[in-house]
Amino acid sequence: MSNLTKRALEASLKHLLLQKPLNKITISDLTDDCGISRMTFYYHFNDIHDLIEWSCEEEARKAIQGNKTYETWQEGFLSIFTAVKNNQPFVENVYQSVSREQLEQYLYRVVYDLLIGVVEEEAQGMDVSDADKQFIADFYKFSFVGLMLEWVRQGMQQDPKQIVMRLSMLIDGDIDRMLMKVRKAPPAPPLR
Repeated sequence: MSNLTKRALEASLKHLLLQKPLNKITISDLTDDCGISRMTFYYHFNDIHDLIEWSCEEEARKAIQGNKTYETWQEGFLSIFTAVKNNQPFVENVYQSVSREQLEQYLYRVVYDLLIGVVEEEAQGMDVSDADKQFIADFYKFSFVGLMLEWVRQGMQQDPKQIVMRLSMLIDGDIDRMLMKVRKAPPAPPLR
């Protein structure tokens, strides 16, 4: 029952975002639209930003599920683009609101989760430190998220398939090359 209430609140938030900006939506608006009490809202979430974070995490989980390997990272990244595009009013409102940093942090977590799986897979059997693997995943995370945020900023006009295809051509084989270069180098401290 708990997830049903959370999903209903998420649907109400997305519905309300079609009518007004995020900073004009109140808890009362959400509970009235959803038909639940304020206490029920607070049972599930601390505030609207907590609801946004939960919603983003749910979308991310669905988007990259099963696509965290070297052979499937493109599908995972394309799924993230698709999830963002499918929730365009929600994402644009969050992006343009005070919680823009929250959107960036969400994207960083999602993309890092995707990339660290790829790096770990490619590093199997190599003597590469965890710090170096994290550094490589972070390097690509910042690049991927930068591309996605620019795409959002420009109104999500470009076809995500083209972006992912160009990115795939650009970095083909680079993760392996980076791992080969750092496998004998002394470990560097992570930037996080």
